[in-house]
Amino acid sequence: MQYIQFDQSKPYDLILLGRVAVDFNPVDYYCPLNESTTFKRYLGGSPANIAVGLARLGKKVGFFARVSDDQLGTFVTDFFENEGIDTSHIKRCTNGEKIGLTFTEIKSETESSILMYRNEAADLKLDVADIDEDYIKQAKAILISGTALAESPSREAALKAVALAKRNGVPIIFDIDYRAYNWKNKDEIAIYYSAVAKEADIILGSREEYDLTQSLIKPGMTDAETAALWHGCNAKIVIIKHGKDGSTAYTNDGESYSIKPFPVKLLKSFGGGDGYASAFLYGLFEGYDMMDALEFGSASAAMLVASHACSQDMPTVEAVKEFIRKEKEEYGEMVARG
Repeated sequence: MQYIQFDQSKPYDLILLGRVAVDFNPVDYYCPLNESTTFKRYLGGSPANIAVGLARLGKKVGFFARVSDDQLGTFVTDFFENEGIDTSHIKRCTNGEKIGLTFTEIKSETESSILMYRNEAADLKLDVADIDEDYIKQAKAILISGTALAESPSREAALKAVALAKRNGVPIIFDIDYRAYNWKNKDEIAIYYSAVAKEADIILGSREEYDLTQSLIKPGMTDAETAALWHGCNAKIVIIKHGKDGSTAYTNDGESYSIKPFPVKLLKSFGGGDGYASAFLYGLFEGYDMMDALEFGSASAAMLVASHACSQDMPTVEAVKEFIRKEKEEYGEMVARG
């Protein structure tokens, strides 16, 4: 069953809004960050990674963002352009704001952490004037990243994009993408997250992220109660992720579909969610049934946690299919579905 009908006449598969950043991942990993001395630079930020992931999978992608007016701003826009992502609505900051920096720590195969520098971050300077209705009209769907709601003027820009998408019948995808930085308190998080979740056609988040989103509505919900809440608003698909225990997609016809991670040798514990989101959405755009879309997402996630980078290592369609084939050959047809 196809839960969302995408307008195939639109030139862009997805237009995203949110964080474009720079990641520094240690080359001398499996030690604390304070002992790491050498890093590789990558484009980062969850929505930026998802954009690259979809572009690698052959989809046409656009983006609303602000970046720094310096060499790092040039680095990320050049990276997007080399991936075929439209940068016509990525604007430079004018008051010296700097792009967000993320230093990652890879202490072991299962223990990683992230240190973000986001004071006066460029991406949070996205303005309501930057949001172009004609651009939104060209998209099969838009994706709002929750970090865009953390501060003004970015939060108003995101809410404007949601309103314009609703006015033009463009499906809305909400990736909750919680990061503690820039938020003042949990009530503020709940207010803005729930405002977007109420309008979204697809919501993706972890159990913790849903708990934050719903804290002013009803704390302590089960996964099924969470799905029912958002299905009662506008959502057709609610995905709740549980890390190493897999994830479940709840659909508005009362069905649920669960997927497990594919077995891989982990390098790091971050990046998988962005691979999952891009590949799952690819499956929806391609008309996959729900379990096939989830399997495709789970496979991409596994590939990402086994690699050093996030954006740089996003796989192609052929690579994901080959990964699934090899995993099933080794572990059995139901390796991720059992």
